[in-house]
Amino acid sequence: MDIDENLPRRHDDPVANLVKQDIDALSVAELELRIAALKVEITRCEAKITFANKHRSVADALFKK
Repeated sequence: MDIDENLPRRHDDPVANLVKQDIDALSVAELELRIAALKVEITRCEAKITFANKHRSVADALFKK
């Protein structure tokens, strides 16, 4: 299975564009900054998932009554 199969198919998708970027010319310091920025974005996405799951649970509980 190719890793690209899991990527969205939209041409303007930011994740797909990020993966396509050439990182060969980046220095170690630039790569470390990139990793730090990506970790912050991962944390932000995880927080959104947590919020969405809690919101869904509240909605499910509300409509089950």
